Amino acid sequence: MFAGMDVICYVSLPRKNRMFELFSNTEVIDIILLTMQMTVISTTISAALGIPFGLLLEKAQFPGKKIVVAFNRTLMATPPVVAGLVVFLAIRSTGPFGRLGLLFTLEAMIIAQVLLITPIICGIVHTAATRHGDRIRSFAKTIGANQLQTEILIVKELGNEVFFSVVTGYGRAMSEVGAIMIVGGNIRYHTRTMTTSITMMTRMGEFEQAILFGIILMVIAFMVQLLGSILRRREQPNENF
Repeated sequence: MFAGMDVICYVSLPRKNRMFELFSNTEVIDIILLTMQMTVISTTISAALGIPFGLLLEKAQFPGKKIVVAFNRTLMATPPVVAGLVVFLAIRSTGPFGRLGLLFTLEAMIIAQVLLITPIICGIVHTAATRHGDRIRSFAKTIGANQLQTEILIVKELGNEVFFSVVTGYGRAMSEVGAIMIVGGNIRYHTRTMTTSITMMTRMGEFEQAILFGIILMVIAFMVQLLGSILRRREQPNENF
């Protein structure tokens, strides 16, 4: 009767056996792995787009720059359901990209997340570069750095801000529900993620599994932040600028 019935059949077991039953369930493992795959790919693509564009937007001077900056800041606050709707209309069967057959696939969810995350990373990097860029360029000029070396120095000096932008984007991707629900459809064994599972299980009254998925999400977020902090500490001793 319910699509996720065998995922939650463990509720009839004694409490001590429920966690073991849950983690031994292949569907639950698939949900966790799909969530990680979607989040890592979308964050990586968004960082590859957002970081360079944020730096370029700070450095470039052109007519209408303030409008572009304001537009990007508007996109930073885009409601997820709006992003999902835009992607849905673009990839549905009658849409301009309907022939690609992307609707209700992992790729569609990644596209929706990239649309949401890229402006966030771009905006944070642009703000940081605007605040510190001139000072870093002046320092680079005094040590005789060329243009390429100057840009590399800017990226290194803004390492903490860049890291924060990526972590923020990752957090947005990990917690996303609305957009991926629209373009992914929360299809069992196909596009169901931890966040969409939490929504579904909460509606079905299966709070234990919903809470467990929530704990897993928090643990993953903490581990990503911790790993990033460790990598940043290892880099700092080598920064002789």
